[in-house]
Order: sequence, then C-alpha cells, then structure tokens
Amino acid sequence: MNSRSQEPSLHAYLLGSQANNSPGGQPAAPLQPGRWRVERDLLDRRDGTRGTFSGVVLYTPTDDGGLALREEGTMRWPAFTGPATREYVLKPAPRPDALDVFFPDGRPFHRMSFTPDASLDTHWCDPDTYRVSYTRQGPDNFSYSWDVAGPRKDLLLVSRLVRDTKTWDAEARDTKAWGAEK
Repeated sequence: MNSRSQEPSLHAYLLGSQANNSPGGQPAAPLQPGRWRVERDLLDRRDGTRGTFSGVVLYTPTDDGGLALREEGTMRWPAFTGPATREYVLKPAPRPDALDVFFPDGRPFHRMSFTPDASLDTHWCDPDTYRVSYTRQGPDNFSYSWDVAGPRKDLLLVSRLVRDTKTWDAEARDTKAWGAEK
C-alpha cells in the first residue's frame, strides 16, 4: 500500500504546541521560538576521530511563514574545544510536512521532512555528497544524520534533538532573579 502519511505541519511541530493553540477562537498570540536541546556525535571515518557538539537550536518564526534556525553550543574535537554556531533559513515547501532549508545567503541546501517518502535528501558540495535522513521519534524529540562522502570528506554526523520545555517567561525570570544579563 502506497499511501501518503498524514503528518502535521512541520512548522508547527518545530515551534511546539503554541503554534496549534488559539483558545476560544481568538487570534493566536505572536509565536515564540521553538527551543530544542541538541546533542551531536561527530565521526571522521578516514581516521576514526570522534567529537561531539552540545547546545541549543532555536526555530524563530519569520514574516514569510518560514523559520530562522540558529544553533549554538560547544564543539569538542581533538584539536578544538569551544563555541560553535550555525544558521539556516527554513521556508515553506509545497507540502505542509516539509520545509526547504537554505543557507543564510539564499542558496538552497536541502528539504527537511519526517514523512517516509520525503525524509531523505541529498546536497552536493563539490566534490562531496551530503546525504541527510530525518526521523521523528515522538512529540518532543527527533533526530537526523548526515552521511558525507567524497574525496575530501568521509563523515557521519548524528544529531538528537529534544524539545526544551523551559518557557521564555521562566527564562527571563531566572535571568532577573540571578541578576544576570543576556
């Protein structure tokens, strides 16, 4: 049987339940960023070098119905330990269960989706091929892996994300309570 999976909006999933709720039929309040904790295992298969990345991913709504993705955290690699960040732009795809991912300068990167018929994608970065696979594991966690192969790279990058349920209001209170500034 070849039926299309009825996945909810990927945009709503990444932002959390706030994207689906508008009590009493009232207009929804401005959406807050979806906040996820990320843990990533890094493997260079050429020489067996291993590393990790730990941090936070924010999915922030944009005016065009897409999301801005910002990831920040700490990378640990044998030759480097320190801060690491990256950003992407996610735009609505023709199907609600997918988002098209772009580099900040507008170049296309790949499609993100959890549906079986769209959860795999490929990106060519001369001379290497990047293959991504997304898996939704539950309402508050998903994973994806990048298999990078070519003459310059032979990497496996496996990321696990868990929704951070700490609210922005609670974070603001915590910051004020401790006298810290952002």
